[in-house]
Amino acid sequence: MSRLEISDLQVSVKLPDGQLKPILAGVDLVVQAGKTHAIMGPNGSGKSTLAYSIAGHPRYAVTGGSVTLDGQDVLAMTVDERARAGLFLAMQYPVEVPGVSVANFLRTAKTAIDGEAPKLRTWAGDLRSAMERLQMDPAFAQRNVNEGFSGGEKKRHEIVQLELLKPKIGILDETDSGLDVDALRVVSEGVNRVRDSGDTGLLLITHYTRILRYVKPDFVHVFVAGRIVEEGGPELAEKLEEEGYERYLTGAGNTSA
Repeated sequence: MSRLEISDLQVSVKLPDGQLKPILAGVDLVVQAGKTHAIMGPNGSGKSTLAYSIAGHPRYAVTGGSVTLDGQDVLAMTVDERARAGLFLAMQYPVEVPGVSVANFLRTAKTAIDGEAPKLRTWAGDLRSAMERLQMDPAFAQRNVNEGFSGGEKKRHEIVQLELLKPKIGILDETDSGLDVDALRVVSEGVNRVRDSGDTGLLLITHYTRILRYVKPDFVHVFVAGRIVEEGGPELAEKLEEEGYERYLTGAGNTSA
């Protein structure tokens, strides 16, 4: 069973003048395959910093702690090595990739992860099926990655990637952001399919509980000022819906990333 272990992770953001601003102040978290962890917290608490630090974004400097995946040092890996090792990041704002079709992009990614190219005939059927499950027109497979896609189409495409690439750990950064209720339901069903396979652990980052009405977390972690300040089960998310984050913010300065 795959296991992502984060221990005392400390991260700073690189400012334009070259200085480092501390964001994460010692994060401890373990995510195992088949389990869903929801990271909730106010704006500026460092949730996205956690996601991008694990993925290897160059803007963030790890100043302490460790991240391992099945015992391997993630922080020693390049970005592409992290992806091949089984880490997947669904971004809050998916980027466009002009000149690269969805079909080619996904097949190239699958080849890099598996070490061999999937058979074309089988792959075409798998891609079509995944897109249909996410209620995407299969014609999108021939379009450039995210180019001209609506916000909802970009998020659906992210979950198509998640289903096809079958990572060990999927990090979903505010996947519910900008989705209408119908798109949220479809995307959540895709997340649940991946979770129910038992092969992927999910780290779901969100401000709100609305996606948690469809994707039931096993664990909820409250993130404030760059650290986890409370942990619990799904009932904690319901409590946050009723009470908000104010009681955590008293005396705790916010970060800015």
